[in-house]
Amino acid sequence: MIDKNKFETAINFLKREYSGIRTGRASSILVENIQVEAYGSKVPLKSVASISIPESFQIVVEPWDKGLLSQVQKAILNSDLGINPNVDGTIIRLNIPTMTEDKRKELVKSVHKFAEEARIKIRQVRDDIKKNIQKEEKDGNISENERNSSFEDLDKIASQYNDKVEEMKNHKEEEVMTV
Repeated sequence: MIDKNKFETAINFLKREYSGIRTGRASSILVENIQVEAYGSKVPLKSVASISIPESFQIVVEPWDKGLLSQVQKAILNSDLGINPNVDGTIIRLNIPTMTEDKRKELVKSVHKFAEEARIKIRQVRDDIKKNIQKEEKDGNISENERNSSFEDLDKIASQYNDKVEEMKNHKEEEVMTV
């Protein structure tokens, strides 16, 4: 009766959002989904170039089609990364600047905002399931005791997922604030 997959969507949302938050270290996740104008349509950078991390503060992007070098450079410039791409022959180097304390605090606010959005998603899923349980009781498919038991189970599951969100938030916050 209680579908945990619906709760997992909130966790997956949070993972996806947190993967795009810079932590001061280079990561391919920062650039792989930047949209590049290639062959008449917009495609993710990861589908037109190889992305490597030669050093902890540098990302190297090498387009498979060398004719896309300028489009890749333009896409990186237009992204909200705030990093200036350096063209070095047939590759693009992205040097990740060290973050200021203010920038770290700003990112922590984003971490908290995404965690709250995940909690809201969990609450919505819990409320939807609760309504379904009440409907089942009203239709005579389950007893009052079964309803109460289901409510308790539902609250335990929602609490576990909220704890997971809190754990992920604390971990990401620590990651962002580590110099």
